Amino acid sequence: MQAKILEVKKEFQQNLSDLQSSKDVEQLKVQFLGKKGPVQSLMSCLRDVTPEERPMVGKWINDLKEEIALLCDQALSTFFQAEQAVRLEEEKIDITLPGRRRFIGKKHPITLLRDEVLEILIGMGFSVQYGPDIDSDYYNYEGLNFPPDHPARDMQDTFYLSPDALLRSHTSNTQLRVMESHKPPIRIAAPGTVYRNETISARSHVFFHQVEGLYVDEDVSFADLLATMEEFLSKLFHARVQTRFRPSYFPFVEPGMEVDVLCTSCQGNGCRLCKHTGWLEILGAGMVHPEVLKNGGIDPDCYSGYAWGMGLERLAMLRYGIKDIRMFTENDVRFLSQF
Repeated sequence: MQAKILEVKKEFQQNLSDLQSSKDVEQLKVQFLGKKGPVQSLMSCLRDVTPEERPMVGKWINDLKEEIALLCDQALSTFFQAEQAVRLEEEKIDITLPGRRRFIGKKHPITLLRDEVLEILIGMGFSVQYGPDIDSDYYNYEGLNFPPDHPARDMQDTFYLSPDALLRSHTSNTQLRVMESHKPPIRIAAPGTVYRNETISARSHVFFHQVEGLYVDEDVSFADLLATMEEFLSKLFHARVQTRFRPSYFPFVEPGMEVDVLCTSCQGNGCRLCKHTGWLEILGAGMVHPEVLKNGGIDPDCYSGYAWGMGLERLAMLRYGIKDIRMFTENDVRFLSQF
């Protein structure tokens, strides 16, 4: 047994002298002290030793085990220091270089305007409600007085995901959901993203953002709608703005109108943004159609209401004098950092 122990010790010392890195040391330690290593094999041989010699032989094996562990730890420490010195030499950091400026993130201009619009509407007594981006044909069209063969559906250029599921083409899909779950008086603002398969140009995009407004109560009149529009726009632009109300058709309102604001880019003289008309359409509005009230579970003989939908990109273009709607989605830091 003494000869076997000396043979294992000699073999370890030879292997130890050939090591090149700390990783080699760890592998050698496992090789000799592991469960399948030679030191463990020596422990298994104790049963073949006479009872009188067993304590002495066991001490020899334990001494060998401790010596191997000690030499491995010493070699590991030596290699670690050498490797750390090399790493520090290769990974020099020049502390005299100026630090890199970290820019603080900012809100997107559409987000800024949406928050301001909602703050104004909340101050006027509206609560904020949200509807899903993916909705059924009923909530986006049929329940809002769009029959299946209605030509207005073609005007919306809808993205259909299935025969009954689509990307909403307006935030009006929130109207029925609120009327079904709340009793009048109802006064809500519903912000969100809408999607339409349109040609991308300076004035239009395939997705944009709207804020829907809905007010339902007893004796709500068209005069209330006009007064709300005037008050809202004056608060938004921080001044009395020149507006124009034009009759228009929307299936879910009757009568309906479009609201135009004097183009802030050309001051009404005509430019590419306003198609040389001097005016820019910013929202559609009207009195809620009786059929829509019925579909929402509200008696049109007892209640009336008005609704409108405004495009935030159009408002932002007017507010900030931006001439191309595509700038909001191009992620140009030079543009976004101005807000």
